[in-house]
Formats: sequence, C-alpha cells, structure tokens
Amino acid sequence: MAAVWKQGRGPIAVAAAGEHRINDRIRVREVRLVDPEGQQLGIKPLPEALAIARNLDLDLVEVAPNASPPVCRIMDYGKFKFDEAQKAKESRRKTVNVGVKEMKYRPKIGPGDFDTKTRQVAKFLGEGHKVKLTIMFRGREVFHPELGKKILDRVAETIGDGAKIEAEPRLDGRNMTMVLAPQKRAKQAEAKPSAEPETDVKNASEPAAPEAVETETNETSGEG
Repeated sequence: MAAVWKQGRGPIAVAAAGEHRINDRIRVREVRLVDPEGQQLGIKPLPEALAIARNLDLDLVEVAPNASPPVCRIMDYGKFKFDEAQKAKESRRKTVNVGVKEMKYRPKIGPGDFDTKTRQVAKFLGEGHKVKLTIMFRGREVFHPELGKKILDRVAETIGDGAKIEAEPRLDGRNMTMVLAPQKRAKQAEAKPSAEPETDVKNASEPAAPEAVETETNETSGEG
C-alpha cells in the first residue's frame, strides 16, 4: 500500500508495533537516503527525503534506524510487506517440523506388541522425528538392566539403516532410555532427484529469509 498524501497534512501512515517506521512516523532531522533502485542519494533533511518519496508516490521507510544518520529507503511499503509475508510463508513451508516422540517398552514385552511398537517407531523416524525409547522396569526388573538393553538393541537392529543412535542406552531411575534419530544420508539419497533443478538466478541474488525449526514433543505411551 502506497502512502496517502493530503495537502497541508503530509503523509498519512499507520505503523503497527514492531514494523518499520515510515513517512511521518520517522522522527529524525536528517537521513541517509536510498532510492527505489538501491542507489544512495546521500544525506538529506527529512522534509526533503519525504518530498522526494511523495513525488514518486512511494513511501519513505526507515530500514536502519540505528545508523548515524538513520538509513531510509524509498519504496512501496505495501508491496514490501507483501513480499516479506510471501517469503515467510515459503520459509515455513520448507521448514521440517522436527519433534521428539516417545515409545515405551517393557522388558518382558511380547512379540506382537514389540512388532507393533517398533513399526510405529520406524514410521516416526520416516517422518523426520527423533524417537526416545523408554524401557519401564517393574519391581526387581530394575536389577536386570541387561534385559532392557537387549530390547533397545533389538529395536535398533530391526530399524536398521533407517536410524542412528543419537543417545546411547542409559538408566534413568526405574527406566532405561535411548534416543534414535533419522538417518539423514539415507533420506537425502531417496529424496535426491535424478536431474538437478533449474536455478532461479533472480532469487539466488536475494538474501534468504532465516528458517526456524519448530519442535514439538509428543508422547506415545503404552505398555506391552
């Protein structure tokens, strides 16, 4: 949205918290001005910079408020915000939602339950999640940790190349835990296309928006 200019009143702009200061929201005497093409126009008094932006029917946007003097760029602020929102949306789309799942076993788990739980572990790993395996000891079972270790080894052996051990088995109170993580190299080999994608030269020249990785912790409990 371009700025709205009214005679005798100057530019009218509404800035939400956390956004750039634009037009009449800018509160400095002079600015280092950059034109819409990215060319520096030098240091200008604020009224002159606003007048230049007004004549181009564009906004004056404070892009580096901590500089001395602050850097302002002439641009269509509405289009800039739209482009930023699109980049953020694309970044979120490409972000892998990595979570930590948990699967609980008993030392004396039966073959059927073991297979069912281990298939679910494999599914979690295939979706890109890490999996915390927990062996729950009861009574005097805690004095035989080798039984829990045997179960964890069986799970890792059954999963095979689909996972790697991120945290080795260890006792945690009356439980024994181990963490499996997806085997990235295996996943990348499956996902690698036969031909290299075309490179968008225009986008390659633009700085990439930072990606954030969301982490969620879900527990899948159950006893065999």
